[in-house]
Amino acid sequence: MLIEVRHVEKSYGSGPTAVAALRATSLVVHPGEFVAILGASGSGKSTLMNIMGLLDRPTSGSLLLDGLDYAKLGEDEVARTRNRSIGLVFQSYHLLPRQTILDNVELPLLYAGLKRKERRARAVQVLDSVGLSRRISHLPAELSGGEQQRAAIARAIVTSPAVILADEPTGALDSVSGQGIVRLLMALNRHGRTIVMVTHDLQIARNAARIVTMSDGRLVDDSSQVGEGGHYR
Repeated sequence: MLIEVRHVEKSYGSGPTAVAALRATSLVVHPGEFVAILGASGSGKSTLMNIMGLLDRPTSGSLLLDGLDYAKLGEDEVARTRNRSIGLVFQSYHLLPRQTILDNVELPLLYAGLKRKERRARAVQVLDSVGLSRRISHLPAELSGGEQQRAAIARAIVTSPAVILADEPTGALDSVSGQGIVRLLMALNRHGRTIVMVTHDLQIARNAARIVTMSDGRLVDDSSQVGEGGHYR
């Protein structure tokens, strides 16, 4: 899925107290890329991620997904597109605490209307692919932070989305667990998935094949590189 952000601005509030989170930001993400969006807190990177993930709408400008203008989609179609085509991963995991890991990963398939047997088989397969085949009956609190993030990634990819958007996926983890999550994202990218990862950590960003740097709501640098296992297409 080609993602095009065109001259997007996002403000919160109105009048003299309005806060500009994004200023005339444009970005194109091509299928198969691994892009890191790098910036300090308040730089606008998470706001940009929320717009790309169909969680928020821009104040002005446009977001196109495979040429289709997001502004022309109704709320039901937005929800379907987000569930079918975009996998979202967050710093705080967002796992349901009273549901098993298997049930958490099945949830997007339930929304997609799959029957229980198919949901379960696919969720088990995906959990195995992220190294959690022995933890499927556990509750989130019974897993380490790194394992919880792996479960969150499994939930994000269970619908076979075109793109994975990861917002500070290593932010709550120690360095060893964080590197494990990055290696998992890199492996998914090698298998053809488009990855966009927000981070404030340059060392984490260097694992991507392309680094986009933001500051004060603006895109200030866009560089391609050969990362550790990353590849630019």
